Amino acid sequence: MSNKKLLVVSAHAADYVWRSGGTIAKYIEGGAEVHVVCLSFGIRGESNDLWKTPGRTYDEVKEIRRGETTKAANILGIQHFELWDQQDYPIRVTEELEDRLVRKIREVRPDIIITHDRFDIMNPDHNDVSAFVYRCAVMSNSNGVRIEGTTATKQMKIFGFEPHQTELSNYKPGSIVDITSVYDKKVAAMECFKAQSHLIEYYKQRAIMRGNHARRLSGNQSYKYAESFMNYYPAVGPELY
Repeated sequence: MSNKKLLVVSAHAADYVWRSGGTIAKYIEGGAEVHVVCLSFGIRGESNDLWKTPGRTYDEVKEIRRGETTKAANILGIQHFELWDQQDYPIRVTEELEDRLVRKIREVRPDIIITHDRFDIMNPDHNDVSAFVYRCAVMSNSNGVRIEGTTATKQMKIFGFEPHQTELSNYKPGSIVDITSVYDKKVAAMECFKAQSHLIEYYKQRAIMRGNHARRLSGNQSYKYAESFMNYYPAVGPELY
């Protein structure tokens, strides 16, 4: 992992933690360079508990969410962390936002991009971000897409988060990553998000379930907790793996 570069693009402030926090922490501990971009704070669509306080303002919710995600990123060890402060519900993809992400991809030059799965039945922001990131990755690889000060990238691997409503979204894992060694970090990072505390136990149970799948499919009985991802592209190499 020490030679790898990862770019994680999260629609909202907590998505990258729920769905890939263990994988992020594991790559960082392994010496990889990990960059995380949060497109929005999830103020309008993913902060319902915060809005239950009478008189709560938009700016107050934003600062709470900023504090939660910054603390979580620090726990996971993320040193390259950007909050782009786009409006959520919906996240509107403009030409300027596309150029910004293409530039970021070309600056990072990632071996791996992790973002949202192509279909989440309960959250159109996730679907829009999936299409947005995929489109920008393709554009980044094209010499004909001219953005001053940048050069085209080579093909990278792209993986999609497991959506929250897994079965309803017709999701099937393409890759499963053992996160046993960093599971405690993921839990600590999840516990930062008081705005969505109802999801913490859910994602603990999801890690246990995927850990069971990891043991069964690999035969490695040391795998206790895991995360799963959708593969945008087939695996390619000199042999089947």
